Amino acid sequence: MRESRQPSPPLRGDHSAPATSSRFLMIYQAGRFFSALLLYSALLFGLALTLLPLLWMVAASLMPSGEANSYPPRLWPSTITFEHYTALFTRLDLAHYLFNSTLLASAVTLIALFINSLAGYAFAKFRFRFRDRLFRSLLAAMVIPAQVAMLPLFLLLKQFGLINTYWGVIIPGMASIFGIFLIRQYLLAIPDSLLDAARMDGAGEFRIYWSLILPLCRPILVTLAIFTFLGAWNDFMWPLIVLTDSAHYTLPVALANLLGEHVQDTELMMASSVLTVLPVMLLFVIMQKYYIAGIMLGGMKG
Repeated sequence: MRESRQPSPPLRGDHSAPATSSRFLMIYQAGRFFSALLLYSALLFGLALTLLPLLWMVAASLMPSGEANSYPPRLWPSTITFEHYTALFTRLDLAHYLFNSTLLASAVTLIALFINSLAGYAFAKFRFRFRDRLFRSLLAAMVIPAQVAMLPLFLLLKQFGLINTYWGVIIPGMASIFGIFLIRQYLLAIPDSLLDAARMDGAGEFRIYWSLILPLCRPILVTLAIFTFLGAWNDFMWPLIVLTDSAHYTLPVALANLLGEHVQDTELMMASSVLTVLPVMLLFVIMQKYYIAGIMLGGMKG
């Protein structure tokens, strides 16, 4: 009877299986390393594309006259000078236009926060006829370009005598569909039982709005405030249309006129650009904690 052959035991010292696993592990780790290297390289490239123009803007604003147009272009001033900033505030009265922009942007932001939060609260927590249909109509209006409404809005403000006034700039920005939508979506996550408990304690609707809703909405209100302030600060077209007196000009409109008069003075233009960007950057740095919290909470509650 033929004996069946048994498989021979593996030779002592045969490490082919562990060696294969080790090789695969090394390939996997190398792949992760190169993936991370590629990712960080792309992020650094994007960061450089974003920061280099801003850094050159600041450097050019500190260069002596004519140095920013030299070839090859300089990345750092040979001599740091603040003469262009001094000229903006003494010879060109930039402080007046800076005050106008700050006043208008702050007024638009505060009024818009009040009106948008009231409307968002009503759409989120009140039950009234045609509520959903009206809200869908507002969302549909978001696809209409703002330029389409400029002529009717201009003629309407003209009938009220608001052309060449600050109110002509403030009124169109007092409410926005995006702001109402943002507040409404945030408030949907607040339980109705919390509001019912406040009503049972005798609180009126405005008291609930002021003492309960606004504190709960602080992160999203700060987020909306940053968006609104940036939009009002950087707005160029509407103040250019409404404001005809140079004493009422905002900073972007005044800088556009300045560009036409001093088109060859690159250093002066860069100094004015720094002064335009600096306030909004400081605002974002101060409010970024609430801004990021509002974005994160809004994303989770949406």
